[in-house]
Formats: sequence, C-alpha cells, structure tokens
Amino acid sequence: MDPVIVVGSGPVGLSLSLALAGQGVPSVLLDEGPGKDEPRPARTVVLHADTAAMAHRLGCTTLRDEGAYFAAWRTMRRGRPAQRITFEDHPAPLHLPQHALTRGLRDAATAHPLVQLVTDSKLDALEQDGRGVTAHTRGAETTWWRGSYLVGCDGARSTVRKLLGIRFPGRTAVERHAVAALRTELPWPGEALLDRSPPQEVTSRPLPDGVWRLDWLLPARGELVTPDALVALIRDTLAGWCGGTTPPYDLIDTGVQTLHHRLARRWRDGRAFLAGDAAHLLGALGTQGVEEGLRDAENLAWKLALAWHQGASEALLDSYEDERRTAVAARLRAADQALPVLRGGGGLRTLLSGAARTGETLLTDGHLGRGPLGGEPTYAPPVAVREVPTATEPGGPVANVPVTAPDGATVPLRDLLGQGRLLVVLVAPGTGVWDRRHWLGAGLMPRLAAAVSALPVRTDLLVADGYPGAPAHTVLLVRPDGHLAATFAGVRPAELYEAADAVRAGAPGSRLPGLPAPTTAPRTTPTPTT
Repeated sequence: MDPVIVVGSGPVGLSLSLALAGQGVPSVLLDEGPGKDEPRPARTVVLHADTAAMAHRLGCTTLRDEGAYFAAWRTMRRGRPAQRITFEDHPAPLHLPQHALTRGLRDAATAHPLVQLVTDSKLDALEQDGRGVTAHTRGAETTWWRGSYLVGCDGARSTVRKLLGIRFPGRTAVERHAVAALRTELPWPGEALLDRSPPQEVTSRPLPDGVWRLDWLLPARGELVTPDALVALIRDTLAGWCGGTTPPYDLIDTGVQTLHHRLARRWRDGRAFLAGDAAHLLGALGTQGVEEGLRDAENLAWKLALAWHQGASEALLDSYEDERRTAVAARLRAADQALPVLRGGGGLRTLLSGAARTGETLLTDGHLGRGPLGGEPTYAPPVAVREVPTATEPGGPVANVPVTAPDGATVPLRDLLGQGRLLVVLVAPGTGVWDRRHWLGAGLMPRLAAAVSALPVRTDLLVADGYPGAPAHTVLLVRPDGHLAATFAGVRPAELYEAADAVRAGAPGSRLPGLPAPTTAPRTTPTPTT
C-alpha cells in the first residue's frame, strides 16, 4: 500500500509522520523549504502533560536540554501579588523555543526508516481517486507522488486547503503582542508570571540559562512598535519587578505576534485531511495553537494507521473531524466569550454564572492548560459504557497512573500510547508489590486475558495498582490516543468486545496484522515520476 503523504514539516507534520511510523505506517513528508529552521528564541511553545508526553514518545530529544518546566505560576494585579500556584499535584507546563521542538522532531524523523523527508518540494496540485491521492510538487525537480492518504499540515496559508476549496472563516487580529527574549535575573527564578493592570498585561515565562520570554498585550490594531518603544517597555517592566531599578539584561530576540481566530469549514475531503494551522488558528488568552495541532496529529494517526493496515470505515475517518473540530471550536468559542470580558472591562458574572472568578484566574486556566480555555479535550464516546464511575469521564484523557506492561515493567500509562493498540487496564490494588508471575494466573486475570485476546483490535492488557475514583476490579478500555472509551465492573467479555468494536467504528477485518518493528522495517517510498 502507498505511503501517507504529509505536506508541511513543522511540528505538526513531523509529529504526524512519526506517530504513523510508530504504528508501522510509512509516510512521505514534503517540505517546501530547505529542511532547516531559523532560530527564533522569542517564538516559543508551551506543552502540557499530554502533548509533552507525546513529543517524548516520538523521540524528541530537545525537550530536556532546551526546555524549562515552570517552577510555579504567579499572578500580580496592579503591581501586587495575587496568587502563586505550584505543581505538586499535576505536571508543570514545559516551555521551549518552537525551533528546538521542530529540530528535535526532525532529527527523529530523519533517523526513522519509515519517514521519507523531501525538501525543496512545494505542492501545486493534487488529485484523488478511490484508492489514493496523487500529488504534484515543484522545486529541485518536478515530481508526482502517489499516496494512500494526504494530510495538509502546511500552515495558515495552506496550499492543501486552497486546492481542496475549503473555506477558512474567522476573526483577524484578535490579539497583538510585543515579544522579547532576554537574559536577566528576575526575583522569582524559574517561575512564570502574569502581571495585569488592565488594560495593560504582561507575561514572563522561563527558558533555560536565565532566558525569559516576555509578552506585552498591545491594541489589536495599533501603531507599529518601534525598537525604542520596545526597549522602553522592557526597561519599565523590569524596573517594576525589581524594586524600581532596571537590572542588567541581554536582549536576544524581539518580534510582534498577531493572533487570529479561524476554523476551516471541513477537515476532511475524501482521502485528504487538514491538521494544525491549516485547519485552525488560535492563541489568544494563553491558548496554544501548536499544542492543538499536536492533538490533531495524535487523533488522526491511529485512525489512518488502522485504515492503512486493514481498512477503516468512513465513520472512523469522519470521527477525526467530528472530534477535533468540535474540540477546537469549543476552545475558540470560550476565548471569544472571554475576550470582551477581559479586554473590554465587562463583568465576569454574566459569562461565568455563579463564579467569583477573576480575570487572572481565567487567564491562568488558558496558560496552565485547565478549564475551557486550556484543558485537554474530551470526545463523545461512540458507546457510552460507564458501569463504574471514575475521576475520568468516558471520552476524557486518562490519568497517567503507573501500570505494569506486558513485559513486566512498570511505566506511566501515557508511555504506552501511540502504538495503534487499545489498552485494557485492570485496577487491582496490591499487585504493585507482588511478583508478576503470582498474579497473572490469579483472580480475574485469566478470564480478562481471554476476553482481551478475542477483541477485534490489537490490545495490550495492563494492570494498575489504583486509578483515581475507581474501586478494585474496575476494567478500563483506553483508545490508542489515551482517551477513555469505557469502564466495566469486572470482566464483561461481550460488553468489552462491543465497546472495542465501537472504537474502531466498524472497520473491516477481524484483527490487525502484526506491525513491523520500527527499527527493522524497510523504508517504503513511492516511485516518483519526473
């Protein structure tokens, strides 16, 4: 079968190709540029628990060395401390330059035998038929490429979206920020800060080696920011934080970031799909466009992998748009509702009924990945099986609890995602201190193992010592992208089969074939015609 064609080699396109490769699916990654990114320290991305775990699984090695986790989150209002949040109970956000994330993903893609990265290749035509997609590129050479599917991850000015004739409505210049990356010493090492004196607003976020990214909210449609004006902003802001005296600083990079809100009308056209900025633009109020693009890639990859290996139903492929477009639309809707309140001086109570929440709290949610502005998405499950209530609603992201894997190793649950398999987790208190050979044949395990072996999709059986809100003997069914599909009270073979079949949405075939090992699989590429 022909590879998947991925257009665009930014973080989303690279992540999609790597996620496909991890599930045994080859891809051709078309990059209209030279395959290198200009370092821009002032252009950064914040990853939360799910997307940071995804980048780690994909082999991005720059996260630790070039990223910084927030030590805490501070808020100030009119120069006075308002709140300080630490991260003992949940993972801290990871902040790193976008070019570092891209480079780490590109290094992993270049080394993978199932990813063919083609530079200097600009898409200018595509054709579809019942068996695949043909794409034409120009650049170093004029070439036709043949693929089973095609995904446009080619940014806000997406050529794929334009060739498919998909509209991209929305709002222009929702927010505008002056941005600077500088090296200095601040009174709160490693801690991010939101400082509001409405209508003024500034954030600072740490990077390694004493570098900070600072953002100043500007009028959405205002005058150009001159170098002198930006230096004045820097000096005044640092002096306000450091007792009235501007500390020494080294200015590394500057820019002005204009944020738009747009949502493509359709995310699928036959065998062609959109992801990342090609499908949506967001970023106001602390939301992260790159992060939503990574979630697109994770959601789409396992569905395309199922289609590539055994054929997927139209319903499963349609569910990518249904789930991801709905999630991003909800994020945009929440931001659009909050913007007049936060920027126009209106009261919060009309927006947040019954809540005594401040603007700082609402913005904090966006920056820290919580609530409607920042929380991980929940997808409506095809079969709402919830025999046992847990802290995770069906369709929500699973808690990253330690689990015992098939090889006997204990690992975080999210480390086992992205392999194209369902996960069945038995909650069995006490197994964490038992030798695995003693409980594999005890209690519910033999019956559950037999039920799992009969499922229509490749599935790993795991054991957890506990799960938030779940009593002993709860069985969790988890999708390949880490969203909870169903919960059961004990072993329910027929109901478990029905829920697993619903996850694949009627895909043909009875079981997935064995996937090739990523380290030994041969490189599969199309034969271009020049």
